[in-house]
Amino acid sequence: MDSWLGNRKRIIVLNREDMISTADRNAWASYYARQGTKVVFSNGQLGMGTMKLNRLAKALAGGVNLKRKAKGLLPRPVRAGIVGYPNVGKSSLINRLLKRRMCPAAPRPGVTRELKWVRFGKDLELLDSPGIIPMRINDQSAAIKLAICDDIGERSYDVTEVAAILVQMLARLPTAGNRALRERYKIETDGQVGRIFVQKLALQLFNGDTHQAAFRILSDFRKGKFGWVALERPPR
Repeated sequence: MDSWLGNRKRIIVLNREDMISTADRNAWASYYARQGTKVVFSNGQLGMGTMKLNRLAKALAGGVNLKRKAKGLLPRPVRAGIVGYPNVGKSSLINRLLKRRMCPAAPRPGVTRELKWVRFGKDLELLDSPGIIPMRINDQSAAIKLAICDDIGERSYDVTEVAAILVQMLARLPTAGNRALRERYKIETDGQVGRIFVQKLALQLFNGDTHQAAFRILSDFRKGKFGWVALERPPR
């Protein structure tokens, strides 16, 4: 993103803030504050954060037109692109900002398939865009987390393997831990590797079908059934 944007103004939106703990939120807020980066936490479904984003976006747009005025040019709507991974809530956020459904949105990757300009007041135009993924994700840990969060297509990864890794990650997180898994599925997890846990769940609920068991674990995580969980904290 840095290489694409150069010195253009930007706002980072961290959506789905309702799915992480307050401690996780504060850690990320402090991280970006130290970098001097403007960040908005939002919940695209409920509209939380949209007023702050509205103010920030229009303030940045106003700055652009002040420069145009100084050069003797007429003001014009400033254009801003909404860019991010698939299924992170870009279209839902735009719909909330506009207070009407202008962009198709659904909780799965690949719903937005074309670029679309929408007018936001008289000062700003927003570009809704399909989610983008690098041709190659060299950091396999990042790729697995994107798969867990349903940000890349299911055909791109082994559902059973990813669910097994999620089980191990949840067991290590203080905000979830073995307790969350045990309470959800009534299966003990102490000392178990994730793959064995998936197999036990498959035998208990799905007649031994590990694919269905893995999909249930991933689906439960995406719906917040394990509580407020952030898969990573900012780098130190």
